[in-house]
Amino acid sequence: MPRKIIHIDADCFYAAIEMRDDPALRGIPMAVGGSADRRGVLTTANYDARRYGVRSAMSTAHAMRLCPHLTVVPPQFNKYRDASRAMRAIFEEYTDMIEPLSLDEAYLDVTESSGAHVTATRIAKEIRAKVEDELDITVSAGVSVNKFIAKVASDWQKPNGLTVVTPEQVDLFVKALPVQKIPGVGAVTAQKMHRYGLKTCNDIRDWDLHELIRRFGKFGVVLHERARGNDERPVQPSRTRKSISVETTFSEDLAGPSVWEPVVDTLFEQLLERIAAANAVDSIHKAFVKVKFSDFSSTTVERVGTTAVQSDYKQLLKQGWDRREMPVRLIGIGVRLQDGWEHASGRLPFEQSDSD
Repeated sequence: MPRKIIHIDADCFYAAIEMRDDPALRGIPMAVGGSADRRGVLTTANYDARRYGVRSAMSTAHAMRLCPHLTVVPPQFNKYRDASRAMRAIFEEYTDMIEPLSLDEAYLDVTESSGAHVTATRIAKEIRAKVEDELDITVSAGVSVNKFIAKVASDWQKPNGLTVVTPEQVDLFVKALPVQKIPGVGAVTAQKMHRYGLKTCNDIRDWDLHELIRRFGKFGVVLHERARGNDERPVQPSRTRKSISVETTFSEDLAGPSVWEPVVDTLFEQLLERIAAANAVDSIHKAFVKVKFSDFSSTTVERVGTTAVQSDYKQLLKQGWDRREMPVRLIGIGVRLQDGWEHASGRLPFEQSDSD
């Protein structure tokens, strides 16, 4: 019997919570993030703002140039954490096989929860209705036979959408997908694939596994499987973690340390939220930063014996930048955890969401 997997993803989560709590923000372009005069960065934007090209991880100043009448409000993570807990409680009404990806995103395995009278599709519909009724926000859902297809499906009719891909529809659905829909295929990998004429999953199927590995290394195995709609990864209610981190990619490269401070402030606040939510404060072994430069090279700098101190991250970022002294396209900060620490399914998630 095929598995029955649901992927739930809240629609512009942070912005949705702010619009819920302040109706004056509805129907206008708005975003959540730092202020433009402090070189702030956006965490998310509502769909009215996205029509102007405004996106998460974009500098607030750039967003204001794209949309001069954009309203930007500061993040309030305590509210988002409370909403995440409430969504989790709704999920648990249907299954304990829940794998959180972020505060607003999770996989649910409802294979054992569904049957002839209670289908996975019905469960997804009920979850969406309960979230809207109890939290006054909307979520989109994808339903299919594995995590890969369910995640792609949840994005298919955003916002406030539901897409079901049955076992009989998987092959046709996957064949037409652009390669960018495969997790792990970012802008650089997509450009490389396009140079080889690989633009859709159907194109990938024309290559044998050996050739994919030769061109793309171990990731070639993933490309071979996903292009055929295969994904055997189980939904994991608990897992051993080695690190907790947050990162952001900039729409415009940052020149250097002089413009980093507000970015680090925002990332640091998010990191502390995730450490606290994961109950991992006492398990921190070291701090680390990741810097990716404009030429897509990257470096990581670590410091043992810290407990996530903001000044440490600023010093580590400066050390990382000193190695190349080039404009920066991505900054990430995080902590390494001691062996044996486990992220239990009953706790809040802490991984960063790659979409909203």
